[in-house]
Amino acid sequence: MQTTRDIIVEPLEAEAFAPYGEILTAPAEAGRDYFEKALSSLRPGAWPSISLSRRLDVASLPLVARQMERHEFSSQTFIPIETGRWLVVVAPHHPSGGPDATKLRAFVARPDQGVTYAANVWHHPLAVLDRPATFAVVMWRDGTATDEEFVDLAEPLRLLAGA
Repeated sequence: MQTTRDIIVEPLEAEAFAPYGEILTAPAEAGRDYFEKALSSLRPGAWPSISLSRRLDVASLPLVARQMERHEFSSQTFIPIETGRWLVVVAPHHPSGGPDATKLRAFVARPDQGVTYAANVWHHPLAVLDRPATFAVVMWRDGTATDEEFVDLAEPLRLLAGA
């Protein structure tokens, strides 16, 4: 029988998320904030890609995570358009391949928070809480298999609500 490891989901905060990417929030006052890491590519032949993603299925905690994905050569940015809270689950790339599950972190994002996953950072596919959601997604593509990679986790992870 396959075991499941428990991970406590914590609030999404800049310092804790920094090793994996950048949090995007609108400025509190009138004006503009720039997020330069939201558009990084390590492939000269790749082109910027903007898509819209709609999630109708609403997750709840606890949630069992069985799969992760990465974009080895591109950042990927999720900008909420219409959403409630949503999950951000990340892990660095392990030197022997795949996500390093020992360094996995799980966060719950507020409706006003977007994220940029840095290139080569593993992340769980989009999972929304509270209600269906729509996001703008920005990344770089070159039309090859290296645009995105999905793997099943060796050990499922149960994501639990924090205190």
